[in-house]
Amino acid sequence: MKVEYYNLYSHCILITQNRVPLIAEYSRERLEKYITGIVNNSNSKLYSIYANPEHVHFLISRSPRISEEILLTVIADSSAKFIHDNKLSNERFAWQQSASAF
Repeated sequence: MKVEYYNLYSHCILITQNRVPLIAEYSRERLEKYITGIVNNSNSKLYSIYANPEHVHFLISRSPRISEEILLTVIADSSAKFIHDNKLSNERFAWQQSASAF
């Protein structure tokens, strides 16, 4: 069966490893824009995002073709690489191995 709607809203939270405040204020906006691009490229829509020093909240309506688990894994892996590649953290950056979606 083909599902054609995009009203699958999720409030997602990614947390830095051990809740260490690794997201600096100077890099917050770049990280938010990067995550927005990942969501948009996944045929989903981002409504709100805010990166705190030790976690990121975002509200999305995701495509029915992608699960929350896969989307959050792509976001976490890609954003961690983005942070490393652009030296946006003074310490080794990592997300926790689990995330939340409500």
